[in-house]
Amino acid sequence: MNLCLSCPRLPGLTLLAALAWLMAPAPAPAQPRDAPHDAAQPRGAPLTDAAGPNAARIVAIVNGDVISYADVENRRRLFALSTGMPAAPDVLDRLTPQVTRQLIDERLRLQELQRRHIVVQDAEIAGAIGEIEQRNNMQEGTLRRRLSADGVEFRTLIDQVRVQIGWGRVLRQVLGQQTEVSEADLQEQANLLQAQTGQQEFRVAEIFVPIAEPAQADGARRFADTIIQQLRLGAPFPVVAAQFSQSQTALQGGEEGWVQPNQLDPAVVRVLQEMPPGAISNPIQVPGGLSIVTLRAKREIGHDPATMATVRQVFLAFTARLDPTAPTAQQQQVLEQARRISASAKSCEEMEAANQAAGSARPADPGELRVEGVGVPALRQLLTTLPLGKASQPLVAEDGVAVLMVCTREEKNLGVPSKKELTERILNERVELASRQLMRDLQRRAVIDQRS
Repeated sequence: MNLCLSCPRLPGLTLLAALAWLMAPAPAPAQPRDAPHDAAQPRGAPLTDAAGPNAARIVAIVNGDVISYADVENRRRLFALSTGMPAAPDVLDRLTPQVTRQLIDERLRLQELQRRHIVVQDAEIAGAIGEIEQRNNMQEGTLRRRLSADGVEFRTLIDQVRVQIGWGRVLRQVLGQQTEVSEADLQEQANLLQAQTGQQEFRVAEIFVPIAEPAQADGARRFADTIIQQLRLGAPFPVVAAQFSQSQTALQGGEEGWVQPNQLDPAVVRVLQEMPPGAISNPIQVPGGLSIVTLRAKREIGHDPATMATVRQVFLAFTARLDPTAPTAQQQQVLEQARRISASAKSCEEMEAANQAAGSARPADPGELRVEGVGVPALRQLLTTLPLGKASQPLVAEDGVAVLMVCTREEKNLGVPSKKELTERILNERVELASRQLMRDLQRRAVIDQRS
């Protein structure tokens, strides 16, 4: 049982987190020619064996910048690794056209970062990767070694994350004062929602595959079919979205949150109305490309009763994975420490102090929790029945021991969004529109020589 109620997540690093999870044991304007020694592979590192003698072959030239066959090969393999796809030649070949177009668009974004003198420091990326490794109990450098062992240059991941982070900064510059949401904007959004009370709304995640010109349509549909096949075989939707969706929601694994019919293309709404939760759609033709959606849940606008709890946790980590038949001396000591905390803590403030004193890597306050949404049945039952202000008995997992205390528990109607949620909806719509408009402008002005 994983007792991490709300492990911290770095915005924009869904792909890194998923890769670390996939490879754990049982997004800076890139200066791609000057990647840091700590973040990228050594300058003298060989190209992947799979690229072979074609490694230096030019696939495309974007405003004078070269994209090589090795770049395409590394990105194909990164996608296959992160989704669990077999890296068979026929599978990788189906990815090639869309991977190439993605690399072209990334190069256009990178050039725009450089034109605006936006710099994502190498230390930011190295620190982000280090934090991901720590949270997954991986030794420093593990992610680099595992990617290398699977034939993927570490620099491939570095460059992708750099551009993702830097592009967000570009959009903030483009939006300027539009990043400020006025009271009038919020009231207008609230009025729209109130007018739709009782109608369905959808919690949706999306992968957007762009089609910049008609000649790309067949290739985009074949690529979308490949994505859907892998998703239906179990590939994680957030990982695939982070890799290949060209929507700004890619940074959050494609998650759009709760959206109303008027916020979606009518073709998408028709599909969502018929889909059961958890299903993956076929490609849906929308303006500018294809949309692949998965439905997380449906509810009535304005009506979503839920039990919400605030908790405090003390987590004491084991130094080795627990073998229940032969616990180590350290694990026995940790369990005794947890029992003392369980017996002595009488308030949520005391739980916070105990967690801080223990030097726990997990926050004492994991944030407000929807009790019905907690995936572990035993933990959900505990949050439902544990008296307020009473510490739980120690909860033992493979990686450590937790003690929980429920501070508050109340019924709320989550169908009425908070001011913060309304603000985020408005900003997300503005950011998405700005991103697509700027990309269309960059593509229109670019000089691109794509070679077979």
